[in-house]
Amino acid sequence: MTIYKTAFFLFVFYVTNSYTEEVIDFNGKVVLVEDTSRIVSLGGAVTEIVFALGFGEKVVGVDASSSYPEAVNDIAKVSYHRRLSAEGIISLAPTLIIATTEAGPPEVIQQLRSAGVTILILPHEPTVECTIEKIQIIGSALNKEKEAAEIIGQINKDLNQVKSLNKRQINKQKVIFIYARGQGNLMVAGKETAANTMVELAGAVNAVQGYEGYKPLTAEAVVAAAPDVILLMDSGLLSIGGAEKIWSIPGISLTPAGKSKRYQAIDGLRFLGFGPRVTQAALELNRLLYTNDLEIYKKSKSKKI
Repeated sequence: MTIYKTAFFLFVFYVTNSYTEEVIDFNGKVVLVEDTSRIVSLGGAVTEIVFALGFGEKVVGVDASSSYPEAVNDIAKVSYHRRLSAEGIISLAPTLIIATTEAGPPEVIQQLRSAGVTILILPHEPTVECTIEKIQIIGSALNKEKEAAEIIGQINKDLNQVKSLNKRQINKQKVIFIYARGQGNLMVAGKETAANTMVELAGAVNAVQGYEGYKPLTAEAVVAAAPDVILLMDSGLLSIGGAEKIWSIPGISLTPAGKSKRYQAIDGLRFLGFGPRVTQAALELNRLLYTNDLEIYKKSKSKKI
């Protein structure tokens, strides 16, 4: 009888943890996912999606950029997803690695494939559309299509709400995003960045339009941008010594933001990671930027927002 019970439980375990799903990765290649019992998730947004789909208990490793939800703090950490080490990941005996095109270096990805580990590489673009695509692909890989559809439904609902709010803004706020890693390392986001996309999603305007990517901050460029609001990650704010240090950044005191002491510190992963909380973050940033405008709108139009 004991033998039959053992066989039965082994069968249940196999059925629960083993199945085959064919999913398409970032370059159109078919990836055969056969075992999801031990997942290593590389990238903060990827990890958020896996947990949001209810698969957190199968995650045995995450990269250093994964900080949400809190449960990831109890999971083994490998190096940052752009500077991976094959040995550290293989030591976790993963049956599936989920990452984005940001993961690397390429030779490490190849080492992991050569070791026989199934790797699912997802597209990475700072857009809501790409976030939805990642959720769909991971949902298919983990046999969680229903849960994925629910998350996407909420994202679209939030997106429609923030678009509706954006149409009602009285004055578009000009925002400058400063990526800070100490007072001596300040970069400013231009177009084609996650910060630019989030600012626009929230109904504001990136004060910097003259280039793509990031460039070092200069006093002349800051003054010319004339931002109404300074935006930083909360970790960046800490790196420069706190809020009072913002106003000593070259050029800031001469801008509308500097004169009115307007800044917002944001959680980097939530606002710039483009995970399942992306549209919630856009709604929150909209509220932070336009609280006064919304009050003015309510009084002048007597309409419910």
